Amino acid sequence: MRILHLPKWYPNRYDDQDGDFVARHIATIAAQPGLESAVVFAAVARGPLLGLVAQERDLSGPVPTWRYYYRARLTGLGFLDRALKLGLWAGCALHGIGAVRRHWGGVGPDVVHVHILLRTGLLAWALRAARGWPYVVTEQWTIYLPERRAALGGLRRVLSAWVVRRAAALHTVSRALAEALAALGARAPHTVVIANVVDLELFRPAAPARVAERSLLHVAAFHDQVKNLSGVLRVVAGLRPAWPGLRLRVAGYGPDEARLHRYAAELGLLADGTVAWLGKLPHAAVAAEMRQATALVSFSRAETFGCVLLEARACGRPVVGVRAGSVPELFEPAGAFGLLVNANDEAALAAALATVLAHPEAFDPARLRADAAARCGPAGVGQAFGALYTRILGR
Repeated sequence: MRILHLPKWYPNRYDDQDGDFVARHIATIAAQPGLESAVVFAAVARGPLLGLVAQERDLSGPVPTWRYYYRARLTGLGFLDRALKLGLWAGCALHGIGAVRRHWGGVGPDVVHVHILLRTGLLAWALRAARGWPYVVTEQWTIYLPERRAALGGLRRVLSAWVVRRAAALHTVSRALAEALAALGARAPHTVVIANVVDLELFRPAAPARVAERSLLHVAAFHDQVKNLSGVLRVVAGLRPAWPGLRLRVAGYGPDEARLHRYAAELGLLADGTVAWLGKLPHAAVAAEMRQATALVSFSRAETFGCVLLEARACGRPVVGVRAGSVPELFEPAGAFGLLVNANDEAALAAALATVLAHPEAFDPARLRADAAARCGPAGVGQAFGALYTRILGR
């Protein structure tokens, strides 16, 4: 069974962590017996190009991959450039699909798997109309959740629903996101919830187990409007009198990084070393940080899954998070894997962090690990996708 993957986000020459959760899904699918995968990815270049388009082909791994990059600035006229770049994206994607067919000996895919709407889904619909290839939509974008729906434009809303209704199946990583899409009219003949993948070999408990110094870890992209790291900084500043020596270690990168650094300095969190900025870390380093932390803290205003929440759980560490988006369904039964608070409730976050800092032993590392393995283990996730493809094709 041949699966052609069309991701909107995917690791690339400019950012090897962009869409890494998509890459883990694809790698897990490709590892299933009887499934053969290939990836075609196209995106605007974030640096200079010698020509209009640059192509990279990687046939060295288990997933043959074609990546294309096209110029960000073409004419200098905003509206015209947007239209031209859309055409370039489609041209690159079609060129890659042709290359995949040649790689497969001239045959097409059995299923086209779209990862993150919208243009990927529109292309998949066109391929279905022209070639008869059924397509699956995987969606993980927080913009479809009620908490962020104000940012969802009217045209995107209509076209997203239109594309999903014509898909053979819709896959989301949480019930909350599936319900949010259904509320927008985005319903497919089959809807399945399959979790993101956690690398259980990499994210594992510390050995031997030990009581670390009281420290918190925050791992997220620095998009403060969504991730609300500024709220975490204020709460940690307020906790210092009761918890002298408390440390917050922050891993990540993004557009608000410089502003958040300045804000931490204004709160006096840098002078005494309360906050340490770790920058962009490889996954192995993130796992090592999780094993040393008392707890992971997340104060996001919206999450469709939150891979780091389950990665911390796989390391045997509890999470203090937000009761928003899909997070509550990942923390059932309540209180077993960490504590949840309402979004933007800094007083509640402070109280929850104080509770976990005072009693980290209340959370059983073995139970945390077992739950993460059951939800997010690669074998189970891969088998679920294989069953979905089989159901679509009636095999």
